[in-house]
Amino acid sequence: MEYVILAVVIAVVAIGAIAGLVVSGRRRQQLPPKSQAPVITAPKTPQEPQVGEEAAPPTEEPRRTVEEVPLPEAPEAVEVVEVEAPAEAEVAPAIEVPEPTAGRLVRLRSRLSRSQNSLGKGLLSLLSREHLDEDTWEEIEETLLTADVGVAPTQELVERLRTRVKVLGTRTPDELRGLLREELVELVGKDADRTVRSTKHEEGPAVVLVVGVNGVGKTTTTGKLARVLVADGRKVVLGAADTFRAAAADQLQTWGERVGARTVRGPEGGDPASIAFDAVKEGIAEGVDTVLIDTAGRLHTKTGLMDELGKVKRVVEKHGPVDEVLLVLDATTGQNGLIQARVFAEVVDITGIVLTKLDGTAKGGIVVAVQRELGVPVKLIGLGEGADDLAPFEPGAFVDALIGD
Repeated sequence: MEYVILAVVIAVVAIGAIAGLVVSGRRRQQLPPKSQAPVITAPKTPQEPQVGEEAAPPTEEPRRTVEEVPLPEAPEAVEVVEVEAPAEAEVAPAIEVPEPTAGRLVRLRSRLSRSQNSLGKGLLSLLSREHLDEDTWEEIEETLLTADVGVAPTQELVERLRTRVKVLGTRTPDELRGLLREELVELVGKDADRTVRSTKHEEGPAVVLVVGVNGVGKTTTTGKLARVLVADGRKVVLGAADTFRAAAADQLQTWGERVGARTVRGPEGGDPASIAFDAVKEGIAEGVDTVLIDTAGRLHTKTGLMDELGKVKRVVEKHGPVDEVLLVLDATTGQNGLIQARVFAEVVDITGIVLTKLDGTAKGGIVVAVQRELGVPVKLIGLGEGADDLAPFEPGAFVDALIGD
């Protein structure tokens, strides 16, 4: 029995060994052969003919070293010329030709319509009443006072009207209009010299100082006055001595450029007296007829500023006399304008008055009041915002505009 078991074990071992040999042989047959490294051959020089080329035996070409290859010559330096772009031509502002001043107030009479309704037509309506009793004369007096004629001139006018109406007897509309016109022209002052002294003399050009408080339109009035003088054939230089108000010099220069007048100016906040001095000096050098100097708008309550205005006048007089000192007043301010006039008259010798904004006021009588207050005539009046709305004052044309046709 033992032999049988031993024989079986030997047989199983033998069978296992044979099976292992068979499996090992099969694995060896399935493994791929080891790949060999590719052989890399250098390309032939020159290259062999490709498809479409003639098959020809390669030819040997001579080879050159780097040192033997000639380098290209450097190109000649090209001079670069910078061409400046042509500057845009500065276009000079067109020189305007102002309207003639003769008869300008007549052409602008419609601008006095508000004053006309209050003063002229109001008086005519009252004087045309059938019975002129004390109440009517009081209304006439009130109308004159409301129009800022002033107390003393009003009383004088009412007394003269009373006397002439009694002598006249009958009062037709035409007779009343003629009567009122004569008395108003007399009250305004028909014999006063209202010429703006702007003609060159032996000492040099005429010097005109323009003074006034803030807000009356002083710089604009100076520019418009330049147009008035140019229209009358004067050659003008402007002095921008208002160095306290921003853009005042620019504004004045614009006015000057429109009529071909040069403007002398300085830095903002500079010394006004120095600029005024330089303006007159320039006017002498150029041989102009008139130098217009726009001063700062000074509050009449500021003593220091008023003193500085006196300094401007004194410095300018080193060149020669100041021919005109024109005080610009706003006609709408009424009695406040008279207070301003008094203070300015104490600092500088006012020679003439410019009344602005008469087109927007019902108080045309301010012309009479301010003349009585200062003892100097109104020489110019402003009747609008247009460039040529500053007119020489003519008493007859002014009264005609007040009382209407």
